[in-house]
Amino acid sequence: MKKSELARVGIIALLVVSASSAFAATTAGGWIDITAPIDPKTVPIYPGDAPAKLDFLQHLDQGGKVTLSSFSLGAHTGTHVDAPMHFIKGGASLDQIPLDRFMGQVRIIDCSPDATAITAAELNKHDWKGAQRIFFRTRNSRNKWMTDPTFHKDFTYIAPDAAQLLADANVLLVGIDYISAEQFGAPEPKTHRILLGKNIPIIEGLELRDVKPGDYELMLLPMRVVGHEAASARALVKPR
Repeated sequence: MKKSELARVGIIALLVVSASSAFAATTAGGWIDITAPIDPKTVPIYPGDAPAKLDFLQHLDQGGKVTLSSFSLGAHTGTHVDAPMHFIKGGASLDQIPLDRFMGQVRIIDCSPDATAITAAELNKHDWKGAQRIFFRTRNSRNKWMTDPTFHKDFTYIAPDAAQLLADANVLLVGIDYISAEQFGAPEPKTHRILLGKNIPIIEGLELRDVKPGDYELMLLPMRVVGHEAASARALVKPR
């Protein structure tokens, strides 16, 4: 084999090893990060909500003595948790929800590719009964909308009749892959009221594009914000 060919083989091997190492780093311990990145260039913002602003007050690269940041964003930015207080008068604030709601087994359901709403009929196409926590992967993920700054009004949502089935089944947690579980422009927030009225927190803005359906171990920790209705969270899953 010529030296030039050996060099090419060496470069290819190095690239393969580097790529494998990078992948291993993102899935260390088998955990998969399903948190949407908070980046003003990519994060979608619900109309009327506060924009995401990430600023540097000082930066070492710009002559500062330290790198010091300032963040300004709405409570419903990126992957976040809605607490009952969001739509239920007298409902629990985020810090009052027991943490065990956010940790344990979760079932990720891959909805029909053309489903624009998760109705009771759509829900019953899938094996959901008996699951304590349910996350919905929809066309929102297939379209990569959680990393598209354009707000898509036609996102797939959870319809009230499906929400009622979930509430009646006493699930502990419900999640979806866009920044709202409610139909955009709905005259009343029925889905939120049904779920939150049964003290079922809602996880919105999940990044599920590369996650297969099935049962996973969930570890999700919202910010410990006291006395408010929502906050961003970090969410990880591991195949069971």
